[in-house]
Amino acid sequence: MPRAKADKDRKIFVLDTSVILYAHNSIMNFAEHDVVIPITVLEELDQFKKGNDTKNFEAREFIRLLDKLSKDQMIHNWTPLNGKTRGNFRVLMNPENQMNANEIFGEEKNDHKILNAALYLKQHEKNRKVILVSKDINLRLKAKSLELLAEDYETGKIKNITELENTGKYVLDNVDPDAINKLYEIGYIEAKSVLGTRKRKANAYYILKSDKNSVLAYFNPEENILERVDKKLAYNIKPKNAEQTFALNAITNPRIRLVSIQGVAGTGKTLLALAGALEQRRDYKQIFLARPIVPLSNKDIGYLPGDIKSKLNPYMEPLWDNLKFIQNQYKETDKEFQKITELVNQEKLVIQPLAYIRGRSLSNIFFIVDEAQNLTPHEIKTIISRAGENTKIVFTGDVHQIDTPYLDSQSNGLSYLIDRVKDHPLYAHIKLEKGERSELANLANELL
Repeated sequence: MPRAKADKDRKIFVLDTSVILYAHNSIMNFAEHDVVIPITVLEELDQFKKGNDTKNFEAREFIRLLDKLSKDQMIHNWTPLNGKTRGNFRVLMNPENQMNANEIFGEEKNDHKILNAALYLKQHEKNRKVILVSKDINLRLKAKSLELLAEDYETGKIKNITELENTGKYVLDNVDPDAINKLYEIGYIEAKSVLGTRKRKANAYYILKSDKNSVLAYFNPEENILERVDKKLAYNIKPKNAEQTFALNAITNPRIRLVSIQGVAGTGKTLLALAGALEQRRDYKQIFLARPIVPLSNKDIGYLPGDIKSKLNPYMEPLWDNLKFIQNQYKETDKEFQKITELVNQEKLVIQPLAYIRGRSLSNIFFIVDEAQNLTPHEIKTIISRAGENTKIVFTGDVHQIDTPYLDSQSNGLSYLIDRVKDHPLYAHIKLEKGERSELANLANELL
């Protein structure tokens, strides 16, 4: 992008701490425009630099980046960002303003100091547009109440989330009945004979319908064929609809190493992932279970008593509930029931804290990550990049049920994953549409 010719055409973006904790390289993503970092943001980052969470990593990386960019210059002065098409940056000390956010809102806090920085720039850079960038919705609203322009950090946001969710499954009507019969007879058929000139997407699933019959099918990108998909039991769990059948097929398909399953509560995401993992337990050294820790009242798990296992257990109860449901499909005397107990006791099936995954190499692991919509794109990348030989990763979640304050349906890690790796030969995505937990759970999803 060419540099704007006049200063007045170049905007000034003021970054909030939440943006940097979301993406440490965000400062480099404002084209030819200038970027201001309030000193309050650096003070907050200093509190985040220690720890194993992704936010701690992002804080450390940003501090290193700022040090590299500033070289031997004073950072309160405008300093060029690397690259001819980029603008400048500076760190703004706590300025004196005619309008003081601390006084207006009746409380002295860091958010208000950041607002004061933006107000100062608006007052002293009258010919330029000043915009506060924050992933904190409430801070953006406060900014607008002070007649400041404010926006979310848009880089990497998914534009059409509805279209994205529905990738992976397709319904074709008016299919030749002979083609469907052939799929039933021999189990596969040349993709071209059914799909014709349609674009073939790797590991896509199809409901093929004619005026006489229908069949479920999977597109095998390696052999360029459609394979019949049957409803199969996985550790005595049977799929209840076409989408669940597709999901279980993807989970148990050795060609597919990365799976994402999207669906509202009660559609069976976690249950199918666990059942599929148990069915393939002989193919992997361990089964890892994980879900992001989203504590109430912003309390870190370090406040909880006990070792790391004890701290994590309250957050992992939904995973244990699904495991108990699968186990209770059998009698206590059945070997399948006893096998699950044995897997847990021998740590063949373990809870994996995501905070400690960085730097590890996970080989021969079946890894289930539940509630993946509460992960950032960087966290998703970190998890997948840990995969060694013969590791399979299944992400489950609902992109519309976000529990973390600075993510939404367009910026969370699960949406990012679906968008970036769709149509890759190692990846499959399925959206579960029908709730199967109970009629009461469906009532809540549909009417409340």
